[in-house]
Amino acid sequence: MNVAVVGGGAVGLSTALALVRRGASVTVFERDTLGSGASGRAAGLCYDAFADDVDAAVAADALARYRDMGLFEAQPYVWVARTESDATAVREQITQMQENGVGVEALTPAALGDRYPALETSGIEVAGLARDAGVLDPDKVVATLAETAREAGATIETGTPVSLDSPATVETANEARAFDAVIVAAGPQTKPLVADVGVSLALKAYRAQAIVTDPFDAALPSFYDATREFYWRPKADALLVGNGAHEVDPTDWNPDADAEFVTRSLDRVEQTAALTPACDRAWAGLCTATPDGAPLAGQVADGLWVATGWQGHGLMRAPAMGNYLAADVLNRPNPLSEHLPGRVDPTRFDGSEEFAALDDPTRDWNE
Repeated sequence: MNVAVVGGGAVGLSTALALVRRGASVTVFERDTLGSGASGRAAGLCYDAFADDVDAAVAADALARYRDMGLFEAQPYVWVARTESDATAVREQITQMQENGVGVEALTPAALGDRYPALETSGIEVAGLARDAGVLDPDKVVATLAETAREAGATIETGTPVSLDSPATVETANEARAFDAVIVAAGPQTKPLVADVGVSLALKAYRAQAIVTDPFDAALPSFYDATREFYWRPKADALLVGNGAHEVDPTDWNPDADAEFVTRSLDRVEQTAALTPACDRAWAGLCTATPDGAPLAGQVADGLWVATGWQGHGLMRAPAMGNYLAADVLNRPNPLSEHLPGRVDPTRFDGSEEFAALDDPTRDWNE
């Protein structure tokens, strides 16, 4: 089978790699450089701490594949609640995760402080700790996936904007090329690309921001504050701190972080840890959202598939979803195929839905 993948981020490259390993002939089209979209601006958090059994299975599959590629760096993940209602939700999540076999435990504020003395635990009601979590280097992920896909036989064309002349015909500046299947994994640009062939997607874009602090000397986990709604992850000897999200027009947005976001993020770190960091660098990136928080990953027309709507979790889930999509395109069995198709079927919406992209951008797929 001759397959085109539009989009050279982690999901597109993972799908291309899975396809060529199954014997397909694959061409990847990237309008800019590889990883120039959401993948290159991702935080790189990677964890299996999901209460829903399908979410947990997808995450476990992705983490195992990243480990096999040598891209996964172990890093415990802690999430905390500061109100009783949030604490009740965290305790329920932990119980459900443990029932799904996820390696998590509940910690009292005192136990959390003993484990991580640099954390300020006053005001925290309860904490969850995911032992098997880790972090990724987004640039290294993209480079490794691309190199491995090329070695397996994929053709990757960068600096090549495309449009769709028909569901299975990709048009470049020089020619129109027919394929047996086309997979569009182009982030927010997926929507206008497939609209040209009459496919309407329930998809919106939101802008998320991040900073990296200057170096510090303290042992900290990856961390999410469910009440204050921000996160960080250790990045070398610094912290990457993120959130600051809001809905935007994907054709008109600022890739630079807001000064107010930078100040607020540094204040939150100072309030939560025994640190007074400065900002080394900051940026913003685009994420995609759907009405129910689950991605759009599957067939939308004869010969045409999409993969988008990741709610900021595309990099984390890329190798698992790439394998799922490749199996779907080639009509092959996949361990995730028993329950996942109904969850991520892009035709579950007709594209006319009104919804807020940021109703809750941190929610699990099925919550």
